[in-house]
Amino acid sequence: MKRGEFNLDIATKVAEFESLLNKVLPRRIFYKLILYGKGLEFDGYRVFSSEEDASLIDWKASARSTNLLARQYVEERNMNVVFVFDIGENMIFGSQEKLKCEYAAEMAAAFSHSVLNVNDKVGFVLFNDNIERICYPLSGNKQFDVFVYNISDPYAYQGVSDIGAIIDKLLEILGPSTSMVVLVSDFLRVNESQRKQFEKLGTLYETIALMIRDPLDRTLPDINKEVIIEDYNNERLLINPSVVKKTYENMVEKQTKFVKDLFFSSQIDLLELDTSKDFAFDLAHFLAKRVGRRE
Repeated sequence: MKRGEFNLDIATKVAEFESLLNKVLPRRIFYKLILYGKGLEFDGYRVFSSEEDASLIDWKASARSTNLLARQYVEERNMNVVFVFDIGENMIFGSQEKLKCEYAAEMAAAFSHSVLNVNDKVGFVLFNDNIERICYPLSGNKQFDVFVYNISDPYAYQGVSDIGAIIDKLLEILGPSTSMVVLVSDFLRVNESQRKQFEKLGTLYETIALMIRDPLDRTLPDINKEVIIEDYNNERLLINPSVVKKTYENMVEKQTKFVKDLFFSSQIDLLELDTSKDFAFDLAHFLAKRVGRRE
């Protein structure tokens, strides 16, 4: 792939995702998946109607009553959703039809379009080992176009991403008006030294982490001969995949488990996405489950 040539089909992916999302999550309750605690004011209970989505039932409250009860909220509009998007060169990698950065761009575009469609605001922060670009939350089609333009720019992708290094700066940027943070990265460099930063982020803001991995991020092909692997900077390494395959898989499994445990303890919801599989179904159902888990 030459610099300047990304394989993107934003319009198709947006349409596919929104069509599927509408099937699993009625538009009238979409905002509740964005914030199931910090952005909605609890207003009491009401009797559940059979015409409503069963995920709205509060089972604990219903157990203490003779009726099925649903929580009722006072809706607070003008919610601000900030996408924190990895533009490190580690994202310019892939063994499938889409590079990780291409897959991530289509996914983030589809998600952000759904947020803007319910009249909320989207902002974004693009990072590698530093914060490279910032756009504060705004609503409307123009903001969608600005976001897509930035994450579709091949020249934006450079450096090695280190999300832990930028969280403190990120917290200064976000401010109290931020309703939700959506982290988009492969999270390959997340480690124990960053625990306090993630815990602080998860405590202060409703946070979702969307982990984008290529199959080669998890395993190596069964090839019993020496091959040369090359990164985007044309740096080369000679390896025999069959010799290092098991060690590599164990290392990846350990790091992935660490990320899952860290995000869980930091109150950050994590969705793993693989570039060999379309994101629409998994993302739509992941978001729908947030409604069901709200207490």
